Amino acid sequence: MTALKWGLIGAGDIVRKRIAPALNELADCELVAISRSRAELAEEFAREFGVDRPYADWREMIADKDVDAIYVATPVYLHVDQTIAAAEAGKHVLCEKPMALNAEECDRMIAACAANDVRLGVAYYRRFYAGLARVRELLRSGSIGQPVVAQMNAFEYVPLRKEEDRGWFVDPAKSGGGPMMDFGCHRIEVLLDLFGDAITQRSMTTRKVFDRDVEDTAAVMLEFEAGPLATVTVTHAAAQPQDTLAIFGTKGSIHIPVLNSGDIIIQNSDGEHTESHPSHSNIHLPLIAEFCDAVRSGRDPLVNGNTGRRVAAIEDMIYGR
Repeated sequence: MTALKWGLIGAGDIVRKRIAPALNELADCELVAISRSRAELAEEFAREFGVDRPYADWREMIADKDVDAIYVATPVYLHVDQTIAAAEAGKHVLCEKPMALNAEECDRMIAACAANDVRLGVAYYRRFYAGLARVRELLRSGSIGQPVVAQMNAFEYVPLRKEEDRGWFVDPAKSGGGPMMDFGCHRIEVLLDLFGDAITQRSMTTRKVFDRDVEDTAAVMLEFEAGPLATVTVTHAAAQPQDTLAIFGTKGSIHIPVLNSGDIIIQNSDGEHTESHPSHSNIHLPLIAEFCDAVRSGRDPLVNGNTGRRVAAIEDMIYGR
């Protein structure tokens, strides 16, 4: 089996810690190219990860005929142009989340990939958490009855300012928003996967602590036709971190105290018990592996452009776009 040859646009912390190691570990993948705007950093990355072809210009990399697929790991505002250019060059695209600044950009990305018969995926890697697979199973089995309320909290203390090195995260023109765009999008995707489309949406964004151009705290309320009333609350301004999921039903409840851990507390007529369903040690690897299988099978990946577009439509509502 010939390995799928990958090029990376961007090489930040997540790429170094998860993406590049996953591409080097998977037998059917080969990391062959990297692009960074600073040539010396591209060359440094290439040496560190054994990459043959460092590029200072991502456009040159996507023109490389030996590259089959592109992982887009750049600030959000760049995703649309880089994805469309890659698709037009015949490359499959796996794009970091959030997919784009708005749903209209998502539509353009989806159309470009469809027109050029290439696959499009979005890096909502929590879809592959073993703990969430267990939650889906519990919901299908009726273990907690009809879901009535779902709550997700994601709190971090992030006093980032626009003029700092990673300041694009709090520049709305580049990121699209604050914590609701950055990590709230992951939680929205989890709820959409568990319960389907939301029929009612309400939201609030606010600056409780930091004087900057994006919110530091936000909440969204989603009502699902065949599911619960759900809330996602996020903040950059709380000292105590939170990463929770709780689902309350007519016959019991499911609690995940730390979403990334895989530990689940189940309460129902059988009593209370705790299960452990840890995720892969490299949480991006199952996402990339499934994307590669989709490319080889000629099908859409499980987490595809439509997934990213559904999340973006809710983000548009939250931010009044």
